[in-house]
Amino acid sequence: MTNSTKQDFDVVIVGAGISGINTAYRLQEALPDYSYTVLETRNEIGGTWSLFKYPGIRSDSDLFTFGFAWSPWEKENPIADAPSILEYMNRVSKKAGIYDNIRFQNAVQKLEWKSDQQRWFISVEVNGEKQQTLSARFVVMGTGYYDQKRGLAADIPGIENFKGQIIHPQSWPEEYDYTDKKVIIIGSGATAVTILPAMSDRAKHVTMLQRSPGYFISLPTVGQPVENFIRRWMPTSLAHSLIRLKFMVQGWLFIRWCRLQPEKAKKLLKTATEKELPKDVPYDPNFKPKYNPWNQRMCIVPGGDFFKALRDGKGSVVTDTIDTVTESGVRTSSGRELDADVIVTATGLKLQILAGIPVIIDGERYHPEEKYAWNGQMLQGAPNLTYVFGYATASWTLGADNTATSWIRTLKKMQQNKYTSVVPEVEDESKLVGKETSFLDLNSTYVATGAKGVMPKVTTQWPWMPRTNVIMDRFYANYGDMSTGLQFNRVAVD
Repeated sequence: MTNSTKQDFDVVIVGAGISGINTAYRLQEALPDYSYTVLETRNEIGGTWSLFKYPGIRSDSDLFTFGFAWSPWEKENPIADAPSILEYMNRVSKKAGIYDNIRFQNAVQKLEWKSDQQRWFISVEVNGEKQQTLSARFVVMGTGYYDQKRGLAADIPGIENFKGQIIHPQSWPEEYDYTDKKVIIIGSGATAVTILPAMSDRAKHVTMLQRSPGYFISLPTVGQPVENFIRRWMPTSLAHSLIRLKFMVQGWLFIRWCRLQPEKAKKLLKTATEKELPKDVPYDPNFKPKYNPWNQRMCIVPGGDFFKALRDGKGSVVTDTIDTVTESGVRTSSGRELDADVIVTATGLKLQILAGIPVIIDGERYHPEEKYAWNGQMLQGAPNLTYVFGYATASWTLGADNTATSWIRTLKKMQQNKYTSVVPEVEDESKLVGKETSFLDLNSTYVATGAKGVMPKVTTQWPWMPRTNVIMDRFYANYGDMSTGLQFNRVAVD
């Protein structure tokens, strides 16, 4: 950790998760003369992988694309748990010299842009006590898309009646002992599907109570013949690149196929799921979603562990709505009584942009939810401010790296032309009316309802479109137009 007292930088990066670490690497690689620091609220790097402590927490994207392109995931397992991911991030950030530029327990309280100085002034609370102000020409927000302080408060009828333990996965008590307890998990997403098999080894029984089911994909936990062949016969660096490319392209093709041929995709997924289910668990209604494949994110099941818990009788799935929570469990709308010692509310995340940090531009409060997003990385009317966003249908890191690549091109253009600031501007907002679309390429309940009035506005018209195509976005990040919708300025500063 850096002990530097330096306060003025070329770049300040907020957040030491996947986004922040990757941005720092791309900056020092392309522009080594630029000074930077990474501000991290917590006392360790990792972001999501440091914050969440629920049982079994793991990636729901393959590590070959979730890992950094500049320091690949070298193990054979495509899915990894949080401790493994944290170890990987610590190791590669130290090796790259990034770790020494991180300031831990530095919580950003406010961002303020002053045009007369062409700089951001960042108010920081250090160690929960000391107040400090840093300045930078550029700020990059690597703070993700959800509120890290508060989980989504789900509207569960009668939840106040329950006499047992109620836990949201985002605030899981690390030392909580659930041995021989009856557990109900409310939800059907990746978190619920991860928690059920992880808790089933010690809990008396774990029930996943879902209003509607999702789609499942079982992945092997070790390398497959194609990857093994590549590792055996190719030079190490080339092998890593080829495996990463394989997973990126096959994921992109699978999603496109699912959306173009939804009925065929449903049939394929149904066949694969039915092979995993115990005989007493019907596919319909427990595993027959009401939506098409990839309208919501699919649940990854490494080694089929979720289905194994069902076959072993340690876990079960109930598809029903909640009539009320009682003192001792849940009563469903069909009248079924489910007993519980613990209720886990795995009902989604509370969406948030820029970590909810107040932004002031020339003395006026800035409201990102009222602005249009430029190319999924900058905000209308906000100079020299970039936010890092991944993909809803692919590894987060792929989007983070596309953002970093595009951002570096912008910095180089500004350096070459001696620009002091760049700001996205919409020439005529009336032309965008009626063309607005979803910020996230999914229709999950917490996404569909939580994004309204919270996330920036996006449209179906470039460059105010969200990122949804990892292949095309990669091409654009390297070679695309960096002028349309952007205003570059040269301002003399004393």
